Amino acid sequence: MRDTFVKTMIEIAKSNPDIQLITGDLGFGVLKPFWEQCPDQFTNAGIAEQNMTSVAAGMALEGKTVFTYSIGNFPTLRCLEQIRNDCAYHKGNVKIVCVGGGFVYGSLGMSHHATEDIAIMRALPGVAVVCPADLVEAEEATKAIANYPGTVYLRLGRGGEKRIHEKIDNFKIGKAIKVQDGEQVAIFSTGAIYEEIRDALPVLKKNGINPAVYTFPTVKPIDKEVITKYAQDFDLIVTCEEHNVVGGFGSAVAEIMAEIPTKANLLKMGIEDTYCSAVGNQKYLRRFNRLDSKSIAERILNKLNEE
Repeated sequence: MRDTFVKTMIEIAKSNPDIQLITGDLGFGVLKPFWEQCPDQFTNAGIAEQNMTSVAAGMALEGKTVFTYSIGNFPTLRCLEQIRNDCAYHKGNVKIVCVGGGFVYGSLGMSHHATEDIAIMRALPGVAVVCPADLVEAEEATKAIANYPGTVYLRLGRGGEKRIHEKIDNFKIGKAIKVQDGEQVAIFSTGAIYEEIRDALPVLKKNGINPAVYTFPTVKPIDKEVITKYAQDFDLIVTCEEHNVVGGFGSAVAEIMAEIPTKANLLKMGIEDTYCSAVGNQKYLRRFNRLDSKSIAERILNKLNEE
């Protein structure tokens, strides 16, 4: 997703001189093409994320559309006060980009786990939260948020995510994307965890389960229409995210379901409200937290057997 994001940013910046990209002294290998081709639209703010965010807010209030870029929790939790007070409160066109959502930087320990960011960012009034699942969604999301008014959080994977979509027609902030139709069970996911769901589908099919599958590249505003349809027509909705189950994507779906008549039960899959003390790569930490494809399939089948 990183390379796709930068490639798309170059296209956008060349067509719009008001686009600015600020890095917190990270990502030089992938950002090099941007600063070479758009040198007057690039700033290195140094290892000073709070200052980076306030600079971005100031530029936005002068008419620029500013993307801030860093890894893991650094562009969000480290500078939350500046995002809240300087960007969101003023409805500034600041687009906060995290590379490495979830356990991407798992080998560096919990300080680099971005596992509470969706909950925290979606709690800020007026802030949109966008979590693409593959490089096609990442490209379309980057284009969309550049034209979306106000403050936006863009949560990316790192790289190597498998393609889900050949193309996306009419991508919109706030709309889910159908991967496949199905019966009885609907699986909703946000972010790069979709690759585990993809690998769980053959196991479910062997057990007679053919779920409807949607990716939700936008957690806020969320697609109420899709959630309502499946909550009223299906037996089970499953949400999956590489994030704490408290306050994140699953909670956003639960909030919609709590306010409408529903037929479906809800199974939220994510990190079970704990810090992960294990150290390892992303795949290892997904298995450790029962977010790998095998565990996802087992948990869905067990839930259906309970009913």
